[in-house]
Amino acid sequence: MATSVTLTSRINLKGMRNFTLFILLFLAIAHSPLSAQEKEKSDPKTWDKTDPALVKTQHKIIVDGKQLSYTATTGYLVLREENTKPRAKVFFVAYSLDGVNDPAKRPLTFCFNGGPGSSSVWLHMGAIGPKRIVMTDFGGATKPPYNVIDNDLTWLTDTDLVFIDPVMTGYSRPEDGVDKKEFTGYQEDINSVGEVIYNLTTKFERWSSPKFLTGESYGTTRAAGLSGFLQDRYGLYLNGIVLISAVLNFGTIDFYKGHELPYVLFLPTYSAMAWFHKQLAPEFTDLKKLLSEVENFASTEYTLALMKGDNLSMSEKSSIAEKLSRYTGLSKEYLLRTNLRIEDHRFTKELLRKEGKTVGRLDGRFTSTDYDEAGEDAEFDPSYNVAIYGPYTMAINDHLRRTLKYQNDIPYEILSGRAHPWNFGNVQNQFLNVAETLRSSMTKNPSMKVLICNGYYDMATPYFGTDYTIKHMFLDESLRSNISFTFYEAGHMMYIHKPSLIQMRKDVGDFYKKTLTGN
Repeated sequence: MATSVTLTSRINLKGMRNFTLFILLFLAIAHSPLSAQEKEKSDPKTWDKTDPALVKTQHKIIVDGKQLSYTATTGYLVLREENTKPRAKVFFVAYSLDGVNDPAKRPLTFCFNGGPGSSSVWLHMGAIGPKRIVMTDFGGATKPPYNVIDNDLTWLTDTDLVFIDPVMTGYSRPEDGVDKKEFTGYQEDINSVGEVIYNLTTKFERWSSPKFLTGESYGTTRAAGLSGFLQDRYGLYLNGIVLISAVLNFGTIDFYKGHELPYVLFLPTYSAMAWFHKQLAPEFTDLKKLLSEVENFASTEYTLALMKGDNLSMSEKSSIAEKLSRYTGLSKEYLLRTNLRIEDHRFTKELLRKEGKTVGRLDGRFTSTDYDEAGEDAEFDPSYNVAIYGPYTMAINDHLRRTLKYQNDIPYEILSGRAHPWNFGNVQNQFLNVAETLRSSMTKNPSMKVLICNGYYDMATPYFGTDYTIKHMFLDESLRSNISFTFYEAGHMMYIHKPSLIQMRKDVGDFYKKTLTGN
């Protein structure tokens, strides 16, 4: 009211008509929409109506003796319905090399991890981004609170990078009133992450850039699915995909009674782990020769024995058990009691039972102890809980706040069960197999190349299962050379092992060069 009096005192009123006009004018001003800046200050839920501001910071790094300048862009992309109603906020971090004016001369790679339910922290802070967590050369954790350093092995020398956290991971969340089920499933995830890639490609004006995907674990499942979705939905064709610790056919890793395939495909990984822990005969001095022998046995005698079921004679069963014992380090008696079928969770507990130790699932090089040495299952995975969870959690939280100047008060979900239950309804009564999607997208886009990186000690996505899957894609012979494999003496996150990280960086650099130049 005081404001009204002050304003009216400054106006020379000419009769009731002028006064009435003034009152109407004042009311219009008083109820007019706030400016964007005023609204942001007064409305704590501005992000419900407009995209939140992105945080940009400038950085430098020395790689191979050369200083590189780059820009980091951090924040949310809002996914909206066609009526502009927001559905979710997807968190991402993008790194772009400065001084590049022509997008066609600079590749762009979208990166994500798996789970499902994992943020992109592992690739972001372990191998690909311009900063990485310091681990021991073996791949173990250093003493807390750990240390983050410049990553002179970053992929930024070859490509700009975008790290995406799918909904319910990292800082990504559904909007208020939106059910997480709209994002937590195979097809739902493909739709939302595909939409993020399309929107960021458009927002950053990168349609003319060579485009790549990099996924790890379930992220490889996502990448293969996206290769088809991006083509068919948006006409966005990729130049290449890097699959790290791949799982494309879930029939290769899911143990069920009556389903024999995983027992065959896990066997070489069991042998590699037994070899590493010196549980095999001294004559096995060369890992690769051992694995070649085991792969042959697994795909011939062992497969036939499992297929025979009750038709397998006692003498045949005894012979197979002896060979399994020779290749796994487990006793013949134990193997006979398992019906010649070794499940992964049993192997991690049984391999070093006499020593009172369990071995890692993600990386079989790691060991720990359990409260119950006689138990059937390991208490926890030492390659996750002991080796990587603490360091990587520290790394991403420190990096986002102190280096990238990004503030957010909700928890950054590293590997969260909040993404579950995961909907595999698109493949009810069958195993999810995205290898066919990859085959189809490669057929439609014959210039697309695929690099698959495998760890010998990875029991989450065993390398022989990936080999089986690719060989059963029935890709046209003219395209088979578009897929290449690399192998490392480490586990699921092979890059925590310093020698493997160095070799992987070289392999990936060669892949980008070959894909982009043909040489």
